[in-house]
Amino acid sequence: MHVTELRVRYSETDQMGVVYHSNYLIWCEIGRTDFIRALGTPYSAIEREGVGLAVAEATLRWHAPARYDDIVHIATELTAVKSRSITFEYLITNADSGARLVTASTTLVSLDRDGHVTALPAEVRARLASAIP
Repeated sequence: MHVTELRVRYSETDQMGVVYHSNYLIWCEIGRTDFIRALGTPYSAIEREGVGLAVAEATLRWHAPARYDDIVHIATELTAVKSRSITFEYLITNADSGARLVTASTTLVSLDRDGHVTALPAEVRARLASAIP
């Protein structure tokens, strides 16, 4: 599991100071790319191998709102690595109170430069698989 911390920016909130729902997907992406980078393979290195990872499925459940200037933690865990896809789970919490804000999951598919589904390079797949608890 990898934890990323960020402070809610004003531009991420609506008129009531509550984080707009689509920003949680962006936070999942931040958590996911930080997770991959922490494994020693930045996402840009995967792309240089001719592979892109596209979100094929996303599920989010909101438990409580984040608000402007809150500090949030994005706990990211890799839960599945298959030949052509990977799945991450996320727990987004308020860093000060520990309150659960959002639970989420994303499944990404491996695409070649032409946008066709392709197998993950063996080395990338092995490195990712080594991070599954």
